[in-house]
Amino acid sequence: MSSLKKINGYSFTQYNKVTYNPAEMRKRANDFYEWMDERRTVRDFSDKAIPKAVIENLILTASSAPSGAHKQPWTFCVVSDALLKKQIRQAAEAEEKESYRNRMSEEWLQDLAPLQTDWQKPFLETAPYLIIVFKRSYEYTPDGHKHQNYYVTESCGLACGFLLAAIHHAGLVALTHTPSPMNFLLQLLKRPENEKPFLLIPVGYPAEECFVPVLKRKSLEEVAVWYE
Repeated sequence: MSSLKKINGYSFTQYNKVTYNPAEMRKRANDFYEWMDERRTVRDFSDKAIPKAVIENLILTASSAPSGAHKQPWTFCVVSDALLKKQIRQAAEAEEKESYRNRMSEEWLQDLAPLQTDWQKPFLETAPYLIIVFKRSYEYTPDGHKHQNYYVTESCGLACGFLLAAIHHAGLVALTHTPSPMNFLLQLLKRPENEKPFLLIPVGYPAEECFVPVLKRKSLEEVAVWYE
């Protein structure tokens, strides 16, 4: 029996998913939760080199995320060049300095106080790789027509979630950085007009001495509502 079939002229392939008995399923779900619960946002990076092939596979994992109409509306720009990282840091710090001094409300600043962050972002130069995720709101067809992408923000958010999980799985750390506005990345990276910066993610090993805030995640009761 063929594993391929046509539906209204489109090709479909048979999908077979490995499943587990309830006991094994519970164990795997719990093991994965405990592993992911160890993930933390890090701002103190080592400059230790990472094989390029690792970054390539992280991006392939991110790009396996679901997307609206399977348009995969994302571009992952990977920066390791020291001069370009310096330029990104300078531009990001200029925006962050303005935000901390004039744009952020007092309430926002108070919410950030436990994290002890400020406008200085040395990790943008220290981390061996910066992955800048761009969302693609539309594509150009061969005849120059603009073809809309769908659920672009949601799709890119899913891809970034996959990316962060993959980074953690590889034994590396990351930070989700969103200097606002991020238009400077369009110019520095010479991106086309159908792309907009979505997230800037430094990736690397944690510094030898690395501290993170003592935080408490919300409990299951605080994040889930059951309808049984």
